[in-house]
Amino acid sequence: MKTVTTTPELLHSTTESSSHLFDDWLDPIETGIRDRVRELIEEMIRGELDAVLSRPRYGRRAGLAEDSEGTAVVTGHRHGSRVRTLTGTFGKTEIAVPRARLNTSDGKTTEWKSRALRKYQRRTLAADALIAGAYLAGTNTRRVRRALRSVFGGEVGKDTVSRVWRKVKGDWDAWNSRSLADEPVVRLILDGTVVRVRLDRKATSISLLVVIGVRQDGQKVLLAIWRTVLDDLVKRGLRRPELLIVDGGAGLESAIAAVWDSVLVQRCTVHKHRNLLAHAPERLHEEITDDYNKMIYAETPKEIETRRKAFIRKWRLKHEAVANSLEEAGDRLFTFTRLPPSQWRSARTTNAIERLHEEFKRRIKTQTVLPSADTAAMLFWALLASGQINMRKVDGWQTLATKPIDQQFDIAS
Repeated sequence: MKTVTTTPELLHSTTESSSHLFDDWLDPIETGIRDRVRELIEEMIRGELDAVLSRPRYGRRAGLAEDSEGTAVVTGHRHGSRVRTLTGTFGKTEIAVPRARLNTSDGKTTEWKSRALRKYQRRTLAADALIAGAYLAGTNTRRVRRALRSVFGGEVGKDTVSRVWRKVKGDWDAWNSRSLADEPVVRLILDGTVVRVRLDRKATSISLLVVIGVRQDGQKVLLAIWRTVLDDLVKRGLRRPELLIVDGGAGLESAIAAVWDSVLVQRCTVHKHRNLLAHAPERLHEEITDDYNKMIYAETPKEIETRRKAFIRKWRLKHEAVANSLEEAGDRLFTFTRLPPSQWRSARTTNAIERLHEEFKRRIKTQTVLPSADTAAMLFWALLASGQINMRKVDGWQTLATKPIDQQFDIAS
């Protein structure tokens, strides 16, 4: 009787299962470059030290106190080297960093410090930028290691990602305190988004207020992200805008009145549509939407006034709560009619921010709860600052220089 063994096949199967896709994608060019990286970095640092001491290793310098240009010559001596580990876009490598003692004017010596390789530096700035970019693209701190495995060889863990992300805070703080006096902003768009963060060791939902400015050339620019930002914008020199577009929150409108009294305000027509539907049973939603859209998207201010009056009369009889909700918005729902028709589309809603909210929510989907409220705001800013999200000019920007007309919208029913 013949016995058949499958042990070698099983071992082969186990070996195959432990490998990963792309592990055998070897590139001789990449391999050759990475093998020579160590030599290149070491030569760069040695050249830096040679320039400081004005002589190469084992070389002698002329016994002059000053060089040919009349500047004082630094004196000192080399004393061996130390091994440093550096991770860059070329992977991880160990390099021998030369050491030296430099003579000071008081007769003492001090340790030489390389400007190319900073003290305690373990990664290049390009590597940090790559890690931060992968994190912003939508991977959480644990998944970055797998995403960048082929570049860093698995040397980047979640702790490294967290440390790199903390470096972004310096840029975030500078952005938060920058002067806005030179920003030619003519319009503000304000809207909030809800995110879950960890406060006092508990997952809590908070609202972030996002402020986008529209410059005179129509380009949108992020101005601020936080819960109470209007006073801060004024302190940083932001000029009084000609129009504010808001979501309709009572607290926000009160804050606007305290900072910029009598400024034109446009209530978001999309948010008001949602309010109307919330006041009616689902069986009426389609009819309400049809009447509302015919009113909001009418072609002339006169036609909008006519359709608004018809909407109020009809729904006061059919479902009074819907009519009351529309009346609550007043003429602020129709401020856009005081602008040139080419601007109506961009001035009616806070959709410019809503699209940012959608991208932000997609980005944080991999992280159920963010570490803190400040982290949430900083992440929102970083998505735009890094170019992960781009903002285009508003529709009708060519006519932004045209001042709103003084004619009031007739809201008499």
